[in-house]
Amino acid sequence: MKKIVFGLLFVGTMLMAELTHVWSTPSFVDKKIKIIDIRTPAEWKETGIIKDSYTIMFFDEAGNFDVEMFLKQLDMAVGKDETFALVCRVGSRTGMVSEFLSEKLNYKVINLKGGIMKMIHEGYKTVPYIQ
Repeated sequence: MKKIVFGLLFVGTMLMAELTHVWSTPSFVDKKIKIIDIRTPAEWKETGIIKDSYTIMFFDEAGNFDVEMFLKQLDMAVGKDETFALVCRVGSRTGMVSEFLSEKLNYKVINLKGGIMKMIHEGYKTVPYIQ
């Protein structure tokens, strides 16, 4: 049921979305914009994370999500009027989540297309994820 509700919210946001989408590159990290990594702990351990990024899982390994829990953690990391970026493995999840956050909740979001895998492919050296 949660997947259906989120899907409907996502489709609705696509109709009027004007969100910033940029390619995920190692040089983006130099911009000093907060980066929220929405992957799972297993993914963070597998590839490492972007230095100084915030690890806040949105979808779990089974594709389930808890919007209320995510927003609580997000609001502890960024201010409502602060621009921040979302990253995942290849950019699929951040595409959906950034549209939802931007259009439905008025956050200022940058979707990092290509995700952390694009950055790693371009030579970015991640740091180990430590719980």
